Amino acid sequence: MLKRFLRVTDLPSSASAALLVLRVVTGIAFIFHGWGKIQAPFSWMGPTAPVPGFLQALAALAEVGGGLAWILGLLTPLASLGIAVTMAVAVATHLMRGDPFFAMGASSYEVAAVYFSISLVLLLVGPGRFSADAAIFGTKEPTLVARPRAI
Repeated sequence: MLKRFLRVTDLPSSASAALLVLRVVTGIAFIFHGWGKIQAPFSWMGPTAPVPGFLQALAALAEVGGGLAWILGLLTPLASLGIAVTMAVAVATHLMRGDPFFAMGASSYEVAAVYFSISLVLLLVGPGRFSADAAIFGTKEPTLVARPRAI
């Protein structure tokens, strides 16, 4: 059952190439974002953080481990879910503080929202055929949606 879940939808080469670029660029970005956090995984938010240490560690692991998984295209749905949850919390935190979507030189939730969106794309579409998931778990035919008939 897990193998079937991790099978990759067989997309055209152009779409798979685009997903590869998206995975590698954002994966590298996530490793950089999480690298400092993984150095002190249970306390990277500081001593007055409202978030328990184990949740801070999960966020750090999601960023560094998820970034590496995206680069490789390995266990992409699981990595994408971890990153999506982490970015959803980041967006919610910015919204609770009253931060705007975009602000030059100030705190905003734009980047977290973009990363959340990318994680949803990779979660729902998959990593493409140029991925470790495709090599290990194989591919499946795309699900075709029936077009409505003209009356």
